[in-house]
Amino acid sequence: MSQSHYIGLDVSARTVNLCVVEHDGHVVHERKLSSDPEEIAQHILSLPFRIVRVGLEAGMLSQHIYGRLAEANIPVICVETRHMKAALAAQLNKTDRHDARGIAQMMRVGLFKPVHVKTPSSQRLRTILTARQLLRNKLQDVENEIRGLIRNFGYHLGKVTARDFEPRVRELIADTDLHAVADALLLARRGLREQFGKLDDMLVRLARQDEVARRFMTVPGVGPLVALTFRATVDVPSRFTRSRTVGAHFGLTPRKLQSGEVDRNGRISRWGDEMMRSLLYEAAQVLLTRVKRWSALKAWGAQVARRRGHKKAIIALARKIAVILHRMWIDGTEFDWGKRPEGVASSA
Repeated sequence: MSQSHYIGLDVSARTVNLCVVEHDGHVVHERKLSSDPEEIAQHILSLPFRIVRVGLEAGMLSQHIYGRLAEANIPVICVETRHMKAALAAQLNKTDRHDARGIAQMMRVGLFKPVHVKTPSSQRLRTILTARQLLRNKLQDVENEIRGLIRNFGYHLGKVTARDFEPRVRELIADTDLHAVADALLLARRGLREQFGKLDDMLVRLARQDEVARRFMTVPGVGPLVALTFRATVDVPSRFTRSRTVGAHFGLTPRKLQSGEVDRNGRISRWGDEMMRSLLYEAAQVLLTRVKRWSALKAWGAQVARRRGHKKAIIALARKIAVILHRMWIDGTEFDWGKRPEGVASSA
């Protein structure tokens, strides 16, 4: 058949609702399938329609299903979650079947914002980064629980290094009956630290072996974690036509507030990848406060800090670091420290 048809997939953990609509929006086929990508691909390929677009919402299973459909040369699109929810919110009935119909109609009229689906290598790297962050958060939770436990009995741990944490806790509770609970929590902390260290070491090795990550680490303030996270998050640098749009992608640009006679910039949007944005903040903080060597980038950040305050300087530096990393990736270059003006100290 020569008529154009469009498919919407509403994906849940175990099932997928599929809906096919014609060019005029009329529903011509519906089916409930398992969430097995192979079954979905084979069913779509068996349909007697000319499929123009297949849409599904970005989510936990979307990468797996997208990969199989793309492999079968099915014109699949992964849709940005916020846009999907906004479009489907107008429906009177909220069911999986109706959602599939709504997604099919979005594909038909072109009312969607596609998102980039990561390559398998970036997915694997992202898995390691996410696991490391999870262990770090759990480790912090356990340490806070231990601090709160002994504080209830009048003991204050204070500032201690990671190595001195356990000896100090045991010293404080030596003459108490808190050992049973404290031992369990300290044992859990020890296990979390060990596994966290293993993932940390793994990431350091990966960064040293990766040519792009090594170039990223020539930027002051950028270490293995920032370099690999940027690599995994951007994935394909050519998908950004201009380097300066990377800052907006990570939610580091101000929102535009315009209505009637009001036209001003608001706070940063905070859209995009939260992990990447947080790490760019950390890199900017390190550059501005710890890096001693002079660079044009640090001098620029210091100037912004004097003019607009430290907090805004960190945001501006984080945005600029993201732009620089992308440009270095595209051009295949290392960081340009710039030429220090005569009479300027190295730490300025």
